[in-house]
Formats: sequence, C-alpha cells, structure tokens
Amino acid sequence: MSGLVLKLGPKERVLVNGAVIENGDRRTRLSIKTPNANILRLRDAIHPEEANTPVRRVCYIAQLVLSGDTTPEESRTQLLRGIEQLSQVLTDHDSRRQLTLATEAVIEEQYYQVLKALRSLLPREERLLAGTRPS
Repeated sequence: MSGLVLKLGPKERVLVNGAVIENGDRRTRLSIKTPNANILRLRDAIHPEEANTPVRRVCYIAQLVLSGDTTPEESRTQLLRGIEQLSQVLTDHDSRRQLTLATEAVIEEQYYQVLKALRSLLPREERLLAGTRPS
C-alpha cells in the first residue's frame, strides 16, 4: 500500500495516533506514509449514543480501534461477527462487495479501510430502516 491520502478542508480536525490535528485556513492534502497509523476524521466520528443501528455499531467498533480506545486483538472477533451479521441482511451486490472489503481490511488490520467500507453502507441502511418504520 502506498499510503493513505487525506484531503482536509479548512479547520478540519483529524485524530492521528491519539493526537488531534487541526488543518489551517486552506484546503490541504496529507499523505500518511506510516503503515498501520490510526487515523480518524473527527467529522466522521460516531458518538456512542449514535451507535444505534447495526451498521453504526460495527463502524463504532472500528472507530474505537482507530481512536486507540481498544486494541485490534480485542475488536477483531466483534468486527468479523458484526460484518457477518450484516452480510446476512445486506445481500445486494454492492453491499456484499463493501462487506468483503471490510472483512479483508480487518484481516489485514487496516482499520481506516474497514471504517471506510462500512460507512459506505450507512445510506443504504438508513433507506432500509426508513422503509420498515411505521408511519
């Protein structure tokens, strides 16, 4: 892997290995070259009370690894189990592809990629849940 490229807007914050870094007044692009660096865009962060749907709960577990609040060893089984449970419900081709990417990323301990793949499922989950709620 050639590294992760982060494109940050003005004043955007990102958590890198436990340190909060805030961008300046202009857009910028950062290349993260260190393998396995823990990176989390704070604008994408899910707060504990927001982890209230199946996809959000699994995203939150990946986020805990990136923030350093849990270790990969502690979360690996939970992530793989959560992804497996999601794959039993989200059976369309695109969802399966994202879940496969998330699984591979867990195995490779690429937790930013895990979170990225899972977050792509949030709009689909929202649509599905909206269709099942009583009017």
